[in-house]
Amino acid sequence: MKKTALITGATAGFGEACARLFAANDYKVILTGRREENLKRLKNELDNITDVLTITMDVRLKDKVFSQIENIHEEFRNIDVLVNNAGLALGLGPAHEADIEDWDQMVDTNIKGLMYVTRAILPGMVERGKGHIVNIGSIAGSYPYPGGNTYGASKAFVKQFSRNIKSDLLGTGVNVTNIEPGLSHTEFSEVRFHGNKAKADSIYKDTLPLVAVDIAEAVLWSVMRPAHVNISSIEIMPTCQAWGPFTINKTNKG
Repeated sequence: MKKTALITGATAGFGEACARLFAANDYKVILTGRREENLKRLKNELDNITDVLTITMDVRLKDKVFSQIENIHEEFRNIDVLVNNAGLALGLGPAHEADIEDWDQMVDTNIKGLMYVTRAILPGMVERGKGHIVNIGSIAGSYPYPGGNTYGASKAFVKQFSRNIKSDLLGTGVNVTNIEPGLSHTEFSEVRFHGNKAKADSIYKDTLPLVAVDIAEAVLWSVMRPAHVNISSIEIMPTCQAWGPFTINKTNKG
């Protein structure tokens, strides 16, 4: 019997890569995100591989999140894996100049949205005595950097939330993993700079960063361990990056 994975933020980047990889490894997939057209495109691609359900979802909307998950079609209802990928960074200015609306959106998405989806799905996992929650954190949750203020704090929350819910889940058979990527070339920086592609591309200039599939492979590997093995956290950096977000070799040599 196929297992089922629900992936938030599946419309691009890590989430889209996870969708493809889980589908290719015989999982049924529930793909959520705000961009309906992207979800339709991905569903059309993956329908030839596995069973796919798409849900246009904004994780910030608490009541709607609970309602949408509660009303998932019976064929997909027993969720084995939750990948909490939906998240973003906005702005790179110092705290005293930051746009408070950017802060609100990061908190509402990276923290509250992750909590809502987890709380909606977790009881079913506990009841069935099995399941795996994978949270996409960041090295920004461990290493501070100028302009990282609220984004870094939100990912520190993800780290500690992952640890604490694992403590709550002792004896339930449910595992929890926090994946912490370093420099990764997705649309992340373009979102951070409000669509300024030139500025976003400058972040990756002369580097060999991670790509989305690198993180998706780590997610899949974590959930495919034997049931008695819990991968608590994985910190992943490209070879061109050392300890911290700005310790980067820009010579294209890794």
